[in-house]
Amino acid sequence: MPISIVLWLLAGLLAAVVLAVLALTLATWRIAARAEGLVPPCGKFIEIDGNRIHYVEEGEGRPIVFVHGLGAQLHHFRHTMFGRFGPGFRLIALDRPGSGYSVRARGATGRLPEQADIVRRFIEELRLERPLVVGHSLGGAIALALATGHPTAISGIALLSPLTHHEARIRQRFELLYVPSPLLRRVLAYTVAIPLSLRYARPTLRFIFAPQAVPAGYMVAGGGWLGLRPSHYFATSTDVVAVERDLGEIERRYRDIAMPSGILFGTGDQVIGEAVHGEPMLDKIAGLDFERVEGLGHMPQFVEPERVVAFIQRVAMRAFAVAQ
Repeated sequence: MPISIVLWLLAGLLAAVVLAVLALTLATWRIAARAEGLVPPCGKFIEIDGNRIHYVEEGEGRPIVFVHGLGAQLHHFRHTMFGRFGPGFRLIALDRPGSGYSVRARGATGRLPEQADIVRRFIEELRLERPLVVGHSLGGAIALALATGHPTAISGIALLSPLTHHEARIRQRFELLYVPSPLLRRVLAYTVAIPLSLRYARPTLRFIFAPQAVPAGYMVAGGGWLGLRPSHYFATSTDVVAVERDLGEIERRYRDIAMPSGILFGTGDQVIGEAVHGEPMLDKIAGLDFERVEGLGHMPQFVEPERVVAFIQRVAMRAFAVAQ
């Protein structure tokens, strides 16, 4: 084959690749713009060591800080539980750095101890007096990192379906998000990741909520659309890599936790198994308040919000009594 024809073929192939990348990038920006239009910022912003943190708060009284899980945002608490606590509590939910509308500082790694330290600094900046920290899923791991690394900053922890142990099976379930290279992570975020995420959003949500159904209106009221943005994908992938690197070290310190603590876990959780991440904690945290709910999946705050609120209030009564 003449060299000129080969060159023309290579040029044509390169042009096709460039056009495909441009198309994916344009689709990504359109999806992200739609997401931000449907679920705009709803709270306040505060600068924490270069991180711009978006948060909402409600009520007055003893403070409770809510930390969301992987790929989520503050609507997982604001939509489901705010308004159910009654008087006497100041409820604060934040978007973790990079998630929702919070922006991660330049040079930040997203490592779990780093995220725990940002929550500690957030508590300081808002002048919250030793709050109870509620963590869901990955937010549970960050709450545990806070409890082991900064125990004097908080009064207790209440964990919902928490990630507590390093487990190869977890990485396998999120293999497409495990991208160790930050450069590749960013390239994927602005090209193929968001269109693919939108295409597979329904089966993904069915898996996360199983065995219960996905709530009607979750994508808007529950903030689901916000996950379909490049910055959010980048943060979520960063979190998955951080779990692989950090969780093992954090779990070695669980027996040091002396503050009032509770865990609520559903036996039907298909994302994080209760047998691995729930029950073993009874032998690691003294006096742990452990509530096992038969058949409940990974999203208890959406499925049984009243039960979850009662659980948090029960742990809060112990935590704030000790903190006085």
